[in-house]
Amino acid sequence: MNLGIIGLGRMGHAIAHRVLTDGEIVYGFDVDKKAKENALNIGVQLVENIAQLPQKTNLIWLMLPAGELIDKTINEIIPYLEPGTIIIDGGNSNFKDSIRRAQLLESYHVHFLDCGTSGGLKGEDIGFSLMIGGKQEIYEQAVPLFKAIAAKNGYGHVGPSGAGHYVKMIHNGIEYALMQAYSEGFHIIKDGFYKKDHLDLAGISEIWMHGSIIRSYLLELVHDIFTEDQALLDISGQIAESGMGLWTMQEAQQQNIPAPTIEDALKVRALSRETGGNFATKIVAMLRNKFGGHTVTKETLS
Repeated sequence: MNLGIIGLGRMGHAIAHRVLTDGEIVYGFDVDKKAKENALNIGVQLVENIAQLPQKTNLIWLMLPAGELIDKTINEIIPYLEPGTIIIDGGNSNFKDSIRRAQLLESYHVHFLDCGTSGGLKGEDIGFSLMIGGKQEIYEQAVPLFKAIAAKNGYGHVGPSGAGHYVKMIHNGIEYALMQAYSEGFHIIKDGFYKKDHLDLAGISEIWMHGSIIRSYLLELVHDIFTEDQALLDISGQIAESGMGLWTMQEAQQQNIPAPTIEDALKVRALSRETGGNFATKIVAMLRNKFGGHTVTKETLS
């Protein structure tokens, strides 16, 4: 099952790598020179423009920033698509946009799957978690692709068009809250009753990683952070966000479903950008860097 990928940045590169490792051919397009060089180095066959991709394959994966660029790309490629082609959006799109795009493509007899993709930087090596929305029969056609990209048992059809990105949106809202809880807990340990004793945060996180109720991948990353640096003096406490946490909160409010933990995590991020944050928000900023490669701002020490 040959695959075409539009968007060969960090995540697109990882998707390509996993499909190539599975023995398939990957055709790719990107406007960035470095991304193209990196893709060539792992065996991706580049095309000069996206119009050439449908000549190579009827299965095309979009790994692009959410928003207008996806609509622009879809509109640009539609005239070249054969009926029955499957377009998969593996980025962090708004689920309502995915519903709209599925309807648009269906009018051209082209199929659309929305795929929430989680796994961060380690996904390239251990596989991703894939949450797929769209028609069941179309999903089944693409199962071999999802199996190649995902971790073992880490993929599935979650519902109709939009449901994949909807579930990923909620996933990211949970992620916001979990990171905030870990960071607040370690902040209390650091600056609470035993602050003069300088409790070993790396050692504590190591203990919690083995057998405790709160062990998790995020905790492993917290441990990595503290193994390298427990003071975080030169790290800014300002936390950026991708928008999916906000979408989760907006959905909760529209459906009149209380989600105070996620809401508070969002408020903390906003406040961190106004005030510079604190030790807890520094941990969150570092966590985002660890799992997703997001930029961390360095503070200038006087």
